[in-house]
Amino acid sequence: MNRVTWLSGKMTTELLYCIIRPDLWRLCLMEITWYGHSCFRITERNLATVVTDPYDHRVVGYASLKLKADIVTVSHKAPGHDFLSGVKGDVYPVTGPGEFEVGGVFITGVQTNGHTRKNQDEPRNTLYLIDYNGINVLHLGAIDRVPTQTEVEDLGPVHLALVPIGGGTGLNAAKAAEVVSLLEPNIVIPMHYATQESIIPLDPLGKFLKEMGLTDIQPQPAYKVTSVNALPEETQVIVLDLQGN
Repeated sequence: MNRVTWLSGKMTTELLYCIIRPDLWRLCLMEITWYGHSCFRITERNLATVVTDPYDHRVVGYASLKLKADIVTVSHKAPGHDFLSGVKGDVYPVTGPGEFEVGGVFITGVQTNGHTRKNQDEPRNTLYLIDYNGINVLHLGAIDRVPTQTEVEDLGPVHLALVPIGGGTGLNAAKAAEVVSLLEPNIVIPMHYATQESIIPLDPLGKFLKEMGLTDIQPQPAYKVTSVNALPEETQVIVLDLQGN
């Protein structure tokens, strides 16, 4: 079990303010932005910044990453998901299963026992449950199968689910919708799908929206939330606009 702890006195004080002073929730605003494929940046003031699955732009077609982070999670070994040199800073890499605490952020990595395809040389996938001050963000990586009921129960509550929807090495639209039904998250953010910029052959966003009974969703530049209590009770799909660096 890997555990890395970093807590500053200033951070601890401001997190306490967030609990006892509702008017200071702005100090605890968590923000998620999407940079294409399975790469997100998750930030909250005075907590460590997390970047998920950084990519080599030559492989995926998106702009070269120039992000800074304290933690980088890698779901599996592939140039579209493990390009650590694309992230600057004193980065702590999380590249497999285990429990980690870095900069006030708690991360649990769970291996999903490889892929269902016959090729056993396929890289193993790790999903990550990232706890930001009580808000649980689940990054499913390149999982290509529906988790079992036991696996879902072991995760505990999932508030935000970052779900691959475009097929390829990850879930297709139908399986992704089934996973959403099992997880019952408050927020679903699709990832790993075809866009105008991407060059990897994946299905478009529309297939997943159709499976979810949705027609069109206006993308937004980022998703921001202050607390679990601020989340919608019913599952809501949020589409994020592709962001530059």
